[in-house]
Amino acid sequence: MTLQELMPIIIIGVIIIVIAVLFTFIPVMLWISALAAGVKINIFTLVGMRLRRVIPSRVINPLIKAHKAGVNVNTNQLESHYLAGGNVDRVVNALIAAQRANIELSFERCAAIDLAGRDVLEAVQMSVNPKVIETPFIAGVAMDGIEVKAKARITVRANIDRLVGGAGEDTVIARVGEGIVSTIGSSENHNKVLENPDRISQNVLGKGLDAGTAFEILSIDIADIDIGKNIGAILQTDQAEADKNIAQAKAEERRAMAIAQEQEMRARVQEMQAKVVEAEAQVPQALAEALRSGKMGVMDYMNYQNINADTDMRNTLGKMSDEEGEEDS
Repeated sequence: MTLQELMPIIIIGVIIIVIAVLFTFIPVMLWISALAAGVKINIFTLVGMRLRRVIPSRVINPLIKAHKAGVNVNTNQLESHYLAGGNVDRVVNALIAAQRANIELSFERCAAIDLAGRDVLEAVQMSVNPKVIETPFIAGVAMDGIEVKAKARITVRANIDRLVGGAGEDTVIARVGEGIVSTIGSSENHNKVLENPDRISQNVLGKGLDAGTAFEILSIDIADIDIGKNIGAILQTDQAEADKNIAQAKAEERRAMAIAQEQEMRARVQEMQAKVVEAEAQVPQALAEALRSGKMGVMDYMNYQNINADTDMRNTLGKMSDEEGEEDS
C-alpha cells in the first residue's frame, strides 16, 4: 500500500487516540451522570478539577448524593474540603444523617470536625443512638481497709458543639474511675458500698464529669462489683515486717559493736600480757646485775627463790582443791 492509501487509516487512528485521551482527561460520563441527576455543572469545571489535581468523582458523586437528599452544598465547598485533606463523602453522609435526625449541623462545622480527625458521621449517629462505654474493674479502698472493685457502663451521647477541642473517651473513663475511687474511699464500711452500689453511680453522675468533653453523659450504671484484698491488714503486716527488720538490723548492729569491743579488749589484754612477759624476761637480767653490782646478796636471792617456790606451791594446792570440789559436785 502506498502512503496515500495509508493516510486515511493513520488519520482515523490519530482521531481515535485523541478522542480516547480526551475522554480520559475529561470525565464526560461523570458530567452526564450529574446532568441526569439534576446537578448543573459545567464541563470546564471538571477539566479545572483535573488541572488542580482533584479527582472529580470524589467531589461530584457526593454532590449528587447531597442534591438528591436536599442538602444545600456547592462544588466549591466540597472541592476546598477535598484539597484540605478532608473526607468529602463522609462529610456529606454526616450532613444527610443530621438532616434526617433534625440535628442542626452546618457544612463549616461538619468540615471542621472532619479536619480535626474525628469521625463526624459516627458522632451524628451517636447523637441519635447513644453509645455505651464499659470501664475496666476500678479498685477503691473503703475506710475499713477492704478493697472494693467496681465495673461501670457509661451511656454517652455525642455533643456536636464540643466535638472540636473536646476530650475523648479516655478522659471520660478516667474521670468516672476517679469518681468511683473517691466514692468507695469515703465509705466508712465496704458493706455499705455492696448494699447500695447505686450510691456510686449517683455520686459520680452528680459531679458533672462530661464538662469539657465531646460527650454528654446520660447515665452511669454499676455493671459488676466485687471484694478485693484486705488492704488494711496487708499494710499492717507490711509495717510489722518492716519494724521487725529494723529491730533485727539494730540488734545486729549492737551485736557487731559488742564483738568489736570484745576484740578490742582482747587486743588490749594480749598487749598487756606481752608487756608482762617482756617485763618478766627482764627480771633475771636485773637480778644478775644486782648480784654483780653488790646491791643484792646471796641470802637475798635465796629468800627470793623461797618466796617463788612457796607461791607456786600455794597455787598448786589451790588448783587441786578446786578440782576436788568440782568432782564432789
